[in-house]
Order: sequence, then C-alpha cells, then structure tokens
Amino acid sequence: MSCGAIGQAADQQTRPTIVLVHGAFAESASWNGVIGELSKDGYTALAAANPLRSVADDAAAVAAVIRSIPGPIVLVGHSYGGPVITEAANGNSNVKALVYVAAFTPETGESSLSLTGKFPGSTLGEALVTTALPGGGQDLYIRPERFHDQFAADVSEEEARLMAATQRPVAQAALAEPSGAASWKTLPSYAIYGSADRNIPPAVMNFMAKRSHAVKTVVIEGASHALMVSHPREVASLIEEAASAN
Repeated sequence: MSCGAIGQAADQQTRPTIVLVHGAFAESASWNGVIGELSKDGYTALAAANPLRSVADDAAAVAAVIRSIPGPIVLVGHSYGGPVITEAANGNSNVKALVYVAAFTPETGESSLSLTGKFPGSTLGEALVTTALPGGGQDLYIRPERFHDQFAADVSEEEARLMAATQRPVAQAALAEPSGAASWKTLPSYAIYGSADRNIPPAVMNFMAKRSHAVKTVVIEGASHALMVSHPREVASLIEEAASAN
C-alpha cells in the first residue's frame, strides 16, 4: 500500500461518524441529499429514527445509537431534533460537535414552543391539524395542502407532496417539554438556517446561535425550514467543517 493510500485509510478511520436526527413533520429520508454529499466526501453518515414522542425519550433513543458507534461523532439535528441532540449528547464523550440545522438550541428549561414564540414570524400554528392519541394527548401534523408553503417552499411541488404524505407527526407534549442540560455550553456548536423559514422565525435562530456562541453560523437567503432537502450541499459543507475541526 502506498503512503498516500495509508494516509487516506487512517483519515477515514479518524473521521467522525455523522449522526443526523430529523425533527417534527419530517423523517429520516429527509437527510438523503445531505448523506449523499457527505458520502461523496468520504464521511460515514447515519440518519437516526426520532420517535417524536418526548424530548427525554427521543434523546434516549438517539443516545442508544450513539453508544453503538465506535469513535468520534458529530451530532446534527433539524428543527425539534435540536433539543433531542442537545440532550442526547449529555454523558456521551464521543460526541465532538453539535450542528443545528434550522433547529432549536435550547437553554435548560426552555421548550420548542417557548422558543418559537420568542420572536414573531412563525405561521406554523395555523397550518396544523391534531389527532387524538389512544392514551391521551394529541399528535400534530401539517395540513397536506399547507405543507409546501409552510415547511418546504423552496422545493418542488411534487417533492413537497411526497414529504407531506410521509411526514411524521410529533406529540404536542414533546414540543412543550422543558429541555435538560444544555450540552452546547461544553461542546462546539454550528448553526445553519434559512431567511425564509416559516416554522421557526429566523430572528429566533439568530438569537440562539449568538447565545450559544456558535463557531459558525450560515444563513441561506430565501431558504425554507426544509433546507436540508433544498440545500444539501451547504448543509453538508457546514457539517464537514464541524467534523474536520474536532
């Protein structure tokens, strides 16, 4: 084996694994474009299933995935996946960085709902429909006819229809659940979001990125809440920057 090949093999072994966590109204396949970009650049990526039931339980599910992976990890969360990765990183020393993709970056005790309303601009509430759960409580969906404009305005109508049909509901209680210890206080964090996000007001994401002292913040002009679908290259680029720095 040549020296170059040996160096490349060593680099592959030491590169962090990228664990991607979807948020509400999405599912693991929403990361397909990002995974494709990461794979082309030699990164191993895994989209973890997020149950969307409660912050604590969802974080425990992701933490179980983390513990199954040897070596360093970069955790990436979209939307409600932000509180989930924030909690999942606690107690897992192999997590080297956090990347928030149009995501909540909560302080201890904050919830997704409390952060959404911190600044005006979200139109999500009026686009939702609820269904009763057998054990009590409610699940939330985005109305299919509102999904494109609300969640994914910068993807094609055809793709938005598929995303609406495959969306995963979130338990209403999960969005109101207070977050635990803020792991971004001890781990380097990165943020990327769109200026045309209608789920989480861009002003809220700007506030959270500054508060967390994000190593780098990227704002994509005109991008929707689904920027991991509409701008996979830019999202992958920031993830790779986080991975190579840690």
